[in-house]
Amino acid sequence: METSTLRALRALMKTAGLVPGAVARRAGLSETELSALEVLADAPTGPAELARHLGVTTAASSGIVDRLAARGHVERRPHASDGRRTDVELTASGRAEVLAHLMPMFEGLYELDSRLTPEEAAVVEAYLREATAALRRLL
Repeated sequence: METSTLRALRALMKTAGLVPGAVARRAGLSETELSALEVLADAPTGPAELARHLGVTTAASSGIVDRLAARGHVERRPHASDGRRTDVELTASGRAEVLAHLMPMFEGLYELDSRLTPEEAAVVEAYLREATAALRRLL
């Protein structure tokens, strides 16, 4: 069950797994702090929910938020509809920090993608969607 396509996919997945650590080191963050910024890039999140996303305790999540807030990357804000709750929100600084380190990768991938013909892009997209579905069966 080894083909050149599967070897290339395995190399891509292995390299992709190294990216968070490299980006976190360059940004002076832990991988968990970087993961928190990625979660918060989607939407403001409560500290307990953030802890669940990160697979850490609420106390650890609070420490992560404290460190990111000290760097100006996140802010705690009152929850929009429940005054007893707090949300953690990504700031422009936090978004810029992550994007600055990821932009070379995004630009390279965009350049690669732009060289594909529509037919090639359709084949690549179908392969990637089906490969993603195969991986999700393990989750």
